[in-house]
Parts: sequence; structure tokens; C-alpha cells
Amino acid sequence: MNSEAANDGIELKRFSTVQLLNFCLGFFGLQFAWQMRIILSGPVTENLGASPLLFGLIWLAGPVTGMLVQPIIGELSDKTHTIFGKRRPYLFAGAIFASLALWAFPNSALLSEKISNLLHIPEPVFGGLIIAAIMIWVIDACVNAAQGPYRALVPDLVPPEQHSLANAYLSFAIGLGSVVAAGTAPFLKYVFHYQMSINAQFVMAALAFSLAMTWTCLTIKEHKSKKTCIQTEQKEDKQNQPSFVKKVVDFFKSSPEVSKICIMQLFTWIGIMSLNIFFTQYAIHTIYGVPDLTTATEEVKNSYLNTINQATNFSSICFAIQNLICFLVSIPIGLLSTKFGNRKVHFISLITLTFAFLGMGLSTNPAFVLICMSVAGIGWASILALPFAMLSEFIQKGSEGSVMGIFNIFIAGPQILVCTLLAWFIYQCSYGVANGINYHWEYAFFIGAVTIIIASVITNLIKEK
Repeated sequence: MNSEAANDGIELKRFSTVQLLNFCLGFFGLQFAWQMRIILSGPVTENLGASPLLFGLIWLAGPVTGMLVQPIIGELSDKTHTIFGKRRPYLFAGAIFASLALWAFPNSALLSEKISNLLHIPEPVFGGLIIAAIMIWVIDACVNAAQGPYRALVPDLVPPEQHSLANAYLSFAIGLGSVVAAGTAPFLKYVFHYQMSINAQFVMAALAFSLAMTWTCLTIKEHKSKKTCIQTEQKEDKQNQPSFVKKVVDFFKSSPEVSKICIMQLFTWIGIMSLNIFFTQYAIHTIYGVPDLTTATEEVKNSYLNTINQATNFSSICFAIQNLICFLVSIPIGLLSTKFGNRKVHFISLITLTFAFLGMGLSTNPAFVLICMSVAGIGWASILALPFAMLSEFIQKGSEGSVMGIFNIFIAGPQILVCTLLAWFIYQCSYGVANGINYHWEYAFFIGAVTIIIASVITNLIKEK
């Protein structure tokens, strides 16, 4: 059955399973790159001298670029009309530039040295850390430039009755991309006894992002609406186009439920980023007992190298398991939400995530932490799909890209709190160990549990259409 959408008179045809799988392939590559950045940015920057606070400040790249880039790119993509489509130019450009930065990031120290030699200047005070920070900002800006328009393709191309399912397929791709990204290095280590270098893992991520997104740009056909056809023949009066500020106002005035969904996202993503940003450092320093190495000598760093490799492999396995569960339950969550409603399914998923956070905060047993990360995969799958499905009910046609950009503010904004206040809080909570000091990284999970509980309460107050 076709759905007649009020999308400039275009009749949106239902997607088949094969079409939905093809549709989400680019998101597989995007998440592959993002997962590698989540897992390995900590060890790279700490090796270059970043303290927990400085590490958090470097992580500001994600939320700041998310708040700035996604709304701007979303607004631009709504107004873009090229022979390549509205969204595809942003998907392709974001993937290519992010891939270049992914290659450069683990080589920051070498690039810093090369640049200094080329310009005949002394080595910068922070050496490769400055280059690493710049590359993180480029990666995050480009990922955000691609992510917003990609999400906007759902209301662009998919009929309303399949929005939940389409977002579930994107969640499916995110889970699969994360599993492959996080699981490759541990798989090679434990099966073939080959330790994949950090450089090689970032190169792998760059290839996955650029190739998958290129495939999406080549195979996904955007509709050329009747309105667009008229625009190619004659220019419309620009005064008739609503401003971005008006779209923001209209977005919140469309329904009181929109504000609830946004606040729900805000608290949800404080919790999620408490996990994503600090889990690898928690694995290295809390579970495996490696002291802080930001000021350690090369000799001390080398003495912990094998332990750090074990810890990063363990972190990768945990993220792989979490996202494997996300991968396995994402489609069932989409089907359950179609039957029982997005609100009920999302509420239950957030409750399970709360217990997972508390478990990780209370235990350092690797096996138990792995189980908690598995349980967290249920909540993660729901977070990646159902809030967007709930929001889609209130999007006015023609403003899909802008709305997704505005909505991203409530994903990116909370990350600023995590990158600054929570990073500072952990930095203040140090304690002495054999070879120096360490930090209470597990505190991030307690704070995350509280914010996820708040998000679940707000979820239960949302009234769906």
C-alpha cells in the first residue's frame, strides 16, 4: 500500500526489506568511523599528554560541531536543489573529509614534526596534541555534516507508516557498524594472534566511511518534487521562504510533546556520553589498574603497553557486544513500537539501561561489566531509533533537515556538560596508586544512571499521536 504524503505532492512508496537494508548502508560506514573515534581517541590523546580534563575539552568537538553544523547543514540541505539531490552532496563531502582526518589523527605527532620541519619552526609546546585536537574537530564536524541530512532522508523518502521501521534499520546499521569496528582488532588478536595497530584501525574506519557513503550516494535516489521542478524553471520569491528562526519557533509550537521529546533527549544523552566518552579510560585505569600516564616517562609508558593493549581490546569487545545486541534487537524494537507504541517500548528500554549503568559503576569484574554492556545494547538500540520516530510525527513537510538539525542540539548540548563539568569532576577525584595517581572514572556511570532515570520519567509523559 502506498502512502500519499504531503511532501510536495510526491507519493512515497513503501520500502521493501532489501531497500531498507540498502538505505541504511551509509549509516553503517558513518557509525564505523564514529565508533573507532569513541574507542581509541582516549589512548591516542593520553599518550600525547592529555589529562582527563583536557581529554574532555578535546571531546567538546563533537557537541559543539553538532550544535553548529547540523542545524546549518540541515537548513542548507532543505534549500539545496542540485542534479545530485538535496542531501547527497553533504553525505559525500562529509565522508571524504572525515576519512582524511581519520587517517591523520593517529599520526598527529608525526604530522606535527613534519609541519615544524617544513616551516623551520621549533616543535610546538603540546606537539602532536594540537594536531590531534584539530583532527578530532574535523572528524566530528564532517560526521555531523553527513548525519543530519541522512536522518532527513527518512521523512524525505519513506512513507509515515514506515518511519519507525526505517529508523530501526538505521539503528540496525549503527549496531552492525559498531560491532565490526569494535570487534575487528580483538578478533584478529585472539583468533590469529595479530595485534592490529591503532593507525591501521583508523585507516580501516576511513575506508569504511568513504566507501559505504559513496555507495549510498550512488544508489539512493532523491525525489524531484513538483515544487522543485517549478523552481528549476522560475525563481520563487525568497520572502515566502520561512527563516531558520521561524522554523525553530514553529518546531516548538507544533505540539507540547515536542518539548518533552527534546528534554528527554537532553537527559538521555548526558547518560549516553558519560559512557561513550569515559568507558575506554575506565577499562584501562579502573578495571586493569593502569595509573595515569599523562606525565609518565616513555620507559613507564612502555612498561604498561601490553596492559593498555589488553584494556583497549577489552573495551573494544564491550562496545562490540553492546552494539551486537543493538544490532540484534533494533528491528524487533521497531516492530514492537509499531504494535505497542514508541513511548512504552522506549520507557522499558531506558529502564534496562539504568540498571546496566549502575552495574558498571558498582563492579570492576570484567565478566560482569561485559554483561552490563550487553544489557546496555537494548537501551542503545531504542535511543538510536524511537526518539526520532516520535519526533517524525510532528515534523512539517519541507523542514525535515532543519528539524533534525534543531533536534540534534538536544543531543550535542548535553555532551558539553559531560565534556566539561563531568570531566572536571573526575579530574578532581584522584587517588594515589603505586606509580602515581588514578581517577574515579566509574563516577561517570552513576551520574549517567541518574540522568537516564530522569529521561525515562519524561518519556512516560509523552503523548503520541
